[in-house]
Amino acid sequence: MGVLSNLEPKNVFQYFEEITKIPHGSGNVEQISDYLADFAAKRGLFYIQDELKNIIIVKEATPGYEKEPAVILQGHMDMVAVKKPDCDIDMKTEGLRVAVDGDKIYAQGTSLGGDDGIAVAYSLALLDSDTISHPKLEVIITVDEEVGMDGARGIDLSMLTGNRMVNLDSEDEGIFLTSCAGGARVKCHVPVAAEKKSGLAYEVKVGGLQGGHSGGEIHKERGNSNCLFGRLLGRLCEKMPVGLASVKGGLADNAIPRETVGTLVIDERDSEKFASLLDTVEKEIQAELSTKDPDFNIKAVRKEQGVFECATANDTKKAAQFLCVAPNGVQAMSADMPGLVETSLNLGILEYDAGELLAEFSVRSSVESSKNSLIEKLDALTALAGGTVAVTGDYPGWKYRKDSPLREKMVKLYEEMYGVAPKVEAIHAGLECGILGSKIADLDCVSMGPDMKDIHTTEESLSIASTRRVWEYLVRLLETKEE
Repeated sequence: MGVLSNLEPKNVFQYFEEITKIPHGSGNVEQISDYLADFAAKRGLFYIQDELKNIIIVKEATPGYEKEPAVILQGHMDMVAVKKPDCDIDMKTEGLRVAVDGDKIYAQGTSLGGDDGIAVAYSLALLDSDTISHPKLEVIITVDEEVGMDGARGIDLSMLTGNRMVNLDSEDEGIFLTSCAGGARVKCHVPVAAEKKSGLAYEVKVGGLQGGHSGGEIHKERGNSNCLFGRLLGRLCEKMPVGLASVKGGLADNAIPRETVGTLVIDERDSEKFASLLDTVEKEIQAELSTKDPDFNIKAVRKEQGVFECATANDTKKAAQFLCVAPNGVQAMSADMPGLVETSLNLGILEYDAGELLAEFSVRSSVESSKNSLIEKLDALTALAGGTVAVTGDYPGWKYRKDSPLREKMVKLYEEMYGVAPKVEAIHAGLECGILGSKIADLDCVSMGPDMKDIHTTEESLSIASTRRVWEYLVRLLETKEE
């Protein structure tokens, strides 16, 4: 018996729990894709599994709904797979340990993958039902959305007949999203000269941060461990020769990094100054983040005395200077929609190895020229440090549609069911709607979903009550005929 077996709606939570048992982090989607293909095959539904492992499943209209406009349901099968440092789960080969706490579903020690496993669960429950009335359903479940929307970019949708799409990749019940920012992934490669250095090694960990989704939480100005490590390294380089032997921080370009760990080599005579400076910088940042990220800390473990391969003192300083001046966080707020972030970037991944510093950013903007300008700024900064930039995963924004029969129908139905109007908004986070809209003529699209918190983190949770209400609304939406 499953952990979620007693929850309603049963079919939705049954499929959600089945999904959590299958490893499906971005780039590791073959098993979940095959599961979805097998689901369709066993039920005699038309399906396509393409070379990228995207899945399209079609279910014909139920009797009496043949003349209703087809509805596209869309989500993605991959999740941001992150875990706590002491968690023993191998997320590439093992499922999650799902648990329930009151109204909250979470995974022990790892992210939950409610983003976007709940979209898949809703879709499977609808496709499996023989009691829900609906028009023709065309279900699109893409791969690797979380690492650049690669599945949406490569999928062929020429066989679809519908142009009304409900995207199920939102995290706030009662909010209908109708446009979003575009974005890109920018990898900055900075060459760093290496040498053999004799000295004392310390493992330094910058952590205790909340992290979060760089689209949904960037405006909260939480600490970025990669940027803060760079700040600490810069302060150290001002006071003593330092060799950077290694650094690793962050797990995904679109997740605000919570922890960065580096190995630094110093002269043993500087050890007291080193410890004092770490303490000073820790207290300064703790004071700055006392409300935004109250558990921030810097920890240092003295390792051994020896000879180490590390960056030269000059190039360690260059790396620190690059990190100190690299832009991060909110760059501009929208003048048209108060409270909406217009342009931002997040230094999500930081690595040093084999004579190169890699800094990977997620860049977002609802203004295409502003996005391009920010990419150009990173390019110029990296060039000044003697490096190069690679831009991947560039995706367009999703433009607001003034005339939207789907939006009008959804708003009206929501008011009838709940007695209040839903919020119709734009978001700074990226959705696949913009890319898919370039492949479906005259696409009319709205994004919705149940309440989730702290997606892309080990504190991620999904509301049980909200999942039920959104399911009931989705069923009513499909059952409601055009006027």
